[in-house]
Amino acid sequence: MGWVAAQLGHPMPWPTLVVGALTCAGAALAPDLDHKPATISKAFGPLSHALCDVVEKISHAVYNATRMKGDPRRNGGHRTLTHTWPWAVMCGAGASAISVYGGRWGVLAVLFVHLVLAVDGLLWRQVRGASHILVWLLGATGAWLLAGVLDDPGNGRTWLFDQPGQQYMWIGLPVVLGALVHCLGDAITVSGCPILWPIPIGRKRWYPVGPPHFMRFRAGSWVEVKVLMPLFLGAGGIGTMAALGMLN
Repeated sequence: MGWVAAQLGHPMPWPTLVVGALTCAGAALAPDLDHKPATISKAFGPLSHALCDVVEKISHAVYNATRMKGDPRRNGGHRTLTHTWPWAVMCGAGASAISVYGGRWGVLAVLFVHLVLAVDGLLWRQVRGASHILVWLLGATGAWLLAGVLDDPGNGRTWLFDQPGQQYMWIGLPVVLGALVHCLGDAITVSGCPILWPIPIGRKRWYPVGPPHFMRFRAGSWVEVKVLMPLFLGAGGIGTMAALGMLN
């Protein structure tokens, strides 16, 4: 996103780039809010576990209410509502609204949630078995420091949206991007992903978008861990350097 923004004439200050990358990484875990065994279900203890239960039931109800004749019956709501573009946009709009109208505390809340998820997702080997409190403290400290840096003039609070009252409106963009990246990742697995809902395709409204079946793989397989993960990390590193003007 940073490289694209630079090409469009809106280069991101480095604090904005850092916050955007971490927020995007955290938001990439959020679509699994409909899946109780997922990392996000455990990230905030009983609160996130209960929220997962509610979201899963809502997702299942929406699926049943909107499915067409070609959509199969389901026993749960995993990979339905939270794995669609409207959900991604809604999450991004919510993050922007909290940041704009909540002021500094709103920004801190958005950053805290996504930093905790980013730590759980990116450093899962290191934090496995560690106390949730330590991860929360790390997320809170990081959110406080980054919010302070962003708040300095020229460091990103008015990036892209510079009119009065629009500070931090951009925070919703990496949230949307992270959710969509998750959906695209699920789309290349065996099950596919109904990212285009509610647009009907054939006799299905929950059409599992994905490449031809011979190109798909199971989530967590060696293809994901040993091929795609290093590839995406390398691409992210190159994109970051390009966004910072280090490749010019």
